[in-house]
Amino acid sequence: MTSAGINRVAASQEEVQQQLERILSSREFRLPERARRFLEFVVTETLAGRRDYLKAFTIAQAVFGRDAHFDAQQDPCVRIEAGRLRRELEHYYLTDGGADRIIITIPKGGYIPVFDVIGSADPADRVPPEQPDRPGLPGDDREKITTAADTDGLEQPDRRRRSLYWLLAAGVMLMLASAAALLQQLASPNTAPETATRTDKRPTIIVERFESGSDDRPAADVSRGMTDEIIEKLVRFNDIVVVTAIPRNNNIGKASSEPLYALQGSVRLEGNRLRSTARLVRRADAAVIWANNYDADMKVQGIPKTQASLAGDIAAAVARPFGVIFQTDTAAIAGNADAFSCVLSYYSYRSEMTVQAHEAAKSCLQQAVKETPADSNIVALLSLMHLDEFRFSYQLHRQSTAATLGIAKELAEHAVQLDPKNARALQALMLASFFGNDAAAALSAGAAAYASNPNDTEVAGEYGLRLSMSGEWDKGCMLISEAVGKNAGPRGYYEVGMALCAFMRGDTQAAELWSRMSDLNYNPMHRLVLLSILGALGKQQEAQEQVEWIRRKSPALIPNIRREVVSRLARTEDQKRFLAGIEAAGLPVQDGEAAKN
Repeated sequence: MTSAGINRVAASQEEVQQQLERILSSREFRLPERARRFLEFVVTETLAGRRDYLKAFTIAQAVFGRDAHFDAQQDPCVRIEAGRLRRELEHYYLTDGGADRIIITIPKGGYIPVFDVIGSADPADRVPPEQPDRPGLPGDDREKITTAADTDGLEQPDRRRRSLYWLLAAGVMLMLASAAALLQQLASPNTAPETATRTDKRPTIIVERFESGSDDRPAADVSRGMTDEIIEKLVRFNDIVVVTAIPRNNNIGKASSEPLYALQGSVRLEGNRLRSTARLVRRADAAVIWANNYDADMKVQGIPKTQASLAGDIAAAVARPFGVIFQTDTAAIAGNADAFSCVLSYYSYRSEMTVQAHEAAKSCLQQAVKETPADSNIVALLSLMHLDEFRFSYQLHRQSTAATLGIAKELAEHAVQLDPKNARALQALMLASFFGNDAAAALSAGAAAYASNPNDTEVAGEYGLRLSMSGEWDKGCMLISEAVGKNAGPRGYYEVGMALCAFMRGDTQAAELWSRMSDLNYNPMHRLVLLSILGALGKQQEAQEQVEWIRRKSPALIPNIRREVVSRLARTEDQKRFLAGIEAAGLPVQDGEAAKN
């Protein structure tokens, strides 16, 4: 039986061994010696019938020289190297290995290699398959690294090259197909479920190899490592497609015949300093739409961590929500009605925070969910739209009902079912759980979202807010500060979180400064934060100005202040501090029973 040119029969041990040698001797297989030993070890052990022993612990000892105290949760060396190895195998089969008959892959979820045969071999002449059915591994052996092969729409004209992507995408396609059935109530009866290989209009970025500032081996290794790290971090952003080569059929979605952008850069070593430049180029006219310089001292944390840190900064600058991609050429990208146009509508609405923008984005996302029910990102954003009707009700002139929150929670849960590692879906679940008074579930989902993509500034900022408001101010405020430092959007949104952080540690002067740096017109609750701070400072005249604004612009908030504060601040002492500032400002706070009526 064949699918996409792959015979579901096993290769002989001799053929696999020859293929392994061919890969290791290729100039296009560019990994260092340790990664080569990794590949050779897992292939050899599988051929010897010892695949069941291929756990992170075993590989760490045999390949990385770790001792019996190795802990995969504390030392992710095997997971990280496995991610790099998968990417390099993809590169090999797109270059030197494009015509090879034997495909060696290491499916995500474990470290057991799989061997497949390209061509029309007669199963009767082949050795019966002995390879595993690619099971997931429990505990510390579950792979957590996302690779560039997971992006949608990346196909090659050659059947042999397409087959590699079929192997890597097969598990994802099956998951999406099954999950789509759960959304039948959202899709019309005649709507066919979409798969991971559907036409995609997300902006596509080709990551070019970062240039080395010199010809010596250390600089070349660092430039290669930086490029790999940037790819690994960019692919975690579900709103974009990342490629490392332009497919010959130039068929990356209908919106463009080729990648819209190219990420380019260079690396040079100057003593202990690692200096890097990066730029995002619009390929249609070679216009540089973003550029920045980065400088780090490698003595502080070593070369690998320095590379990873700089790569994270570059990825966040390029692909973060409300960032470069979502501020450039949006009219051209969103020229037609498609799912990504709805993504742009969502970010536009979050920046404007108006009733009209909310209704437009919500309508677009509802239609997109019907047309692409298996798209976890779209379902997550629709969940956030419903959630905003609950948490931003005074700004959007909506009722904060339990039904609205329930819809947001159901959509968030479904988005996570569709893609358990989608940071945006986990963010939606975190917020729906938090406002549903389930702090434990909220922080659990938030931790998973942050682990999935720590460079997503919106995830980091929202998780930081939930940690802080749950009472973990030190940890939460650190994340909020990092998000603000990376220009997290919407503009002026996370500054109010910094104001709360300063207020709760007793630094009311800093709290006022941060509060005035926030967008006070974004949400009446931002005015309430400033009012509490001014009350604590004894600035009665300025506080009265805020009271008058609230009475004029958002009178419905006044009888519900206590309820809104209690729904956001979990600890009694935090609630008391905040409400005391409100009353000191001259605005009486109704008790709980009065606020309910």
